[in-house]
Amino acid sequence: MTEYWQHFLFLIPMGILAGIVSSTAGLASLISYPALLAVGVPSIYANVTNTAALVMTGLGTTVSSRKELGNHRADIIKILLFTVGGSILGAWLLLSAPATTFEKIVPFFVLVAGLLLLSQINKSNHNRPASANRESIENDDQHPLYRVVVSIGILLVGVYCGYFGAAGGVLLLAILSATTTMSFASYNALKNLSLGCANLVATIIYILSSHIYWSLMVPLGIGLFIGGWIGPRIVRRLPERLLKIVISLAAIALAVDLFVTAYF
Repeated sequence: MTEYWQHFLFLIPMGILAGIVSSTAGLASLISYPALLAVGVPSIYANVTNTAALVMTGLGTTVSSRKELGNHRADIIKILLFTVGGSILGAWLLLSAPATTFEKIVPFFVLVAGLLLLSQINKSNHNRPASANRESIENDDQHPLYRVVVSIGILLVGVYCGYFGAAGGVLLLAILSATTTMSFASYNALKNLSLGCANLVATIIYILSSHIYWSLMVPLGIGLFIGGWIGPRIVRRLPERLLKIVISLAAIALAVDLFVTAYF
């Protein structure tokens, strides 16, 4: 019992930190997944339990981001169709074939996401001319084929999040940063909501077919909710350029760490 309370008191602050990182940068698994490993959860169940706990980040950020989400209901529906659908496929793939080979590809996904987001540091949608289109995940000037490619990219991010998840938020941020007419705060809020829903769907699948360490998920989830509620408030106050630089560099550092882990 003493050991459980030690784990409880350890996982709440780790969850808060992970929730802040998740809601601002999409890198929660950099903290929450190792925290579960540190308290003795086997790797595959740590991945599953982490996914379940991350649902609470989505809930916290949704409560805190009502201002940013309120004008984007149509965009929310569009992106949820792809991320949630992809998450279902990703969760099924994880349970069908827990991969070690896939882990060798992940570092390159994360690296590309970090570099793509870094390439967008000078792009800002806060100062669009008054004649610009309304904020949207789609631009009316985009070619239909381009929109299809972007939709497929978002679908694949959903698959990735349901399967592995590390830095999935950065992948989605990178896509939205390169294609949307929204401000960073808006598409970051959309990212948080969509990934929260994707994690929820994956968790339902895991409940039916895997094992979640609920006693550890609860304190981690409490922390993630609190951190998820705090994160959007930080995003509103920090410069977009600074956020993109920090997120990009963190993603590149994570890619290097994942590469070393997978190949050495």
